[in-house]
Amino acid sequence: MIPTARRAAPGAEALPAGTGYAPCHHGEILQGVFLDAEGRRCAGLVTLPLAGPGSHAEFVRRPGTAPGTLTAVPPDRTKAARAAALAVAHCAREAGLPASGGELTLTGDIPVGLGMGSSTSDVIATVRAVADSYRLTLGPEVIARLAVRAESACDPLMLDGRPVLFAQREGRVLEVLGPALPRLVVVGCALGGGAPVDTLAQPLGEASDADVRDFERLRALLRRAVATGDAGLLGQVATASARRGQRTLRHPEFDALTGLARRTGAVGVQIAHSGAVAGVLFDPAVPGWRHRVRGCLRALDAHGIPATHTFTTTTSEILHGPAHRGGRRPTGSDTCRRPARLPAL
Repeated sequence: MIPTARRAAPGAEALPAGTGYAPCHHGEILQGVFLDAEGRRCAGLVTLPLAGPGSHAEFVRRPGTAPGTLTAVPPDRTKAARAAALAVAHCAREAGLPASGGELTLTGDIPVGLGMGSSTSDVIATVRAVADSYRLTLGPEVIARLAVRAESACDPLMLDGRPVLFAQREGRVLEVLGPALPRLVVVGCALGGGAPVDTLAQPLGEASDADVRDFERLRALLRRAVATGDAGLLGQVATASARRGQRTLRHPEFDALTGLARRTGAVGVQIAHSGAVAGVLFDPAVPGWRHRVRGCLRALDAHGIPATHTFTTTTSEILHGPAHRGGRRPTGSDTCRRPARLPAL
């Protein structure tokens, strides 16, 4: 059992400022409707980790002020502001201190609207910063619960990076699939010219019994891929999930992307199910993969699909293109703060 919180040394409560960080991801490998341990249907997803971009938060408590007097910079981060208020209430109870107002400052370099978990990253960084200001460390279950309350659904960015099937609307792990994903080389790209996607406007749809059976089959295949380190099998699952997502997202480049993946010897493609970020997946155990990656980059360029960067799933190594550029994200709406900065995310 992971402890809910830990207290720092006596007297640390006099320091009201705290900081927090959370990473992003590169869209989903699998997303759908699955059965939990009790046989109940749950929306769930498995994300593709990405080292580099992230959200940084600083929270300065103002003891003696009303709990509702919270300010956020930039002021548009409404989900993060809700998370700060929820975290203040929780942490004040844990620390045995009165709840108070404070000032939240967010900085980061995650492109918004591409399906990389930018809002969840903001929310988790905020919760961690608030907890740090109270000299507490919250467990991932508590962070997930607060994140779902703040934004209705969240990605599993509060966890340790192991591949999990995560119920994003409930903030809980349905299954730990294994210790690590198979090693892949991912050629990242942005569909639709990198235009942001309003994730809240995406229709949910109702899964049929046949849909659930299909999702459970893909879940079993992904479990096997992780257990055996089978990059090819993971690629099949990711492509099948991306194809199902295409029914809703209708990316005009989808056929071109899957076609060039086949021609260049990729094991599959993955596409964010609530955005435009995508990846062409290669098995680095196959001889000549570097040549295949170069061919993929040329093919993406020929089809007018902007390449972003190439990275591996098992290390933070970026093989082509910078992972991110520093700086504060500009202001704007929660879903459209800025378009993707291309060719590098």
